[in-house]
Amino acid sequence: MTFSLVARCADTGMFGVAISSSSPAVAARCSYARAGVGAVASQNVTDPTLGPLALDLMASGMSAVEAVAEVQARGKFIEYRQVLVVDGKGGTAIHSGPNSLGIWTQAQGQDVASGGNLLDNEGVPAAIVAGFEAAKGHLGDRLIAAMRAGLAAGGEAGPVHSAGMMLVDEVPWPVADLRCDWTEDCPIEAIATAWEVYKPQLDAYVQRALDPREAPSYGVPGDE
Repeated sequence: MTFSLVARCADTGMFGVAISSSSPAVAARCSYARAGVGAVASQNVTDPTLGPLALDLMASGMSAVEAVAEVQARGKFIEYRQVLVVDGKGGTAIHSGPNSLGIWTQAQGQDVASGGNLLDNEGVPAAIVAGFEAAKGHLGDRLIAAMRAGLAAGGEAGPVHSAGMMLVDEVPWPVADLRCDWTEDCPIEAIATAWEVYKPQLDAYVQRALDPREAPSYGVPGDE
C-alpha cells in the first residue's frame, strides 16, 4: 500500500526520501535519512527500527548492499518487510520480503532506488526511477518529479491519502521534512505545493539555526 524512492544528488551529496500511501501519516513511520550517510525507506507492514539500523550500519562504513544484508540477518519478520537504501557513494540496495502485499516490485540505479507494494502494476517503481533520472534541478524537484511519474504509471492499486518528502544536507537535521498526513485529494500534489513554498526559504532556515544574526527576515510580526 506504498510506493517510494530513496535518492542521492551526485552533485551536492544531499540525500532524500519521498513516499506515498493509502495509509495515514506514512512518512512519519517509513522515512529515514542522515546527512553524509544515506537514506532509507522502511515500508510494508512497517518496522520503524530498520531505518535507523540501516543508517547506523552505513555510518559504521558499510555499503548499501552490506547494510541491507545485515538488516536481513537482524530484522524480525523480515519476510514481511520492504527496505530501500542508498549510501554515500550512490550505491543502492533493496530488500523486498516474499510476504509483501499485493503486487510488489522494485527498481534501482545509481543514486536511486524505488519499491512499492499493493501496486497497480509491476512497472511503477521502474517509472519512478526513470522519472528521477530524467528530472533536473534540486533534489527536491527530482523527488517530486519521480513520485508524479510513479502516480502517472498507476501508483497504488487504490487512492493514496498521505505522502512525505525528507531532505538532508550538511547539517544533522532534515533541511526539509514535508508531510501530508491525510487528504482525500492528491497528497503528492500537496507535498509539491508545500515544496514550492518551502524551497526558496530552505537555506534561510538553516542559516537561522547556525547563526540567526545573519538570517534574513520574512516579514512575520516580530521577525526583524
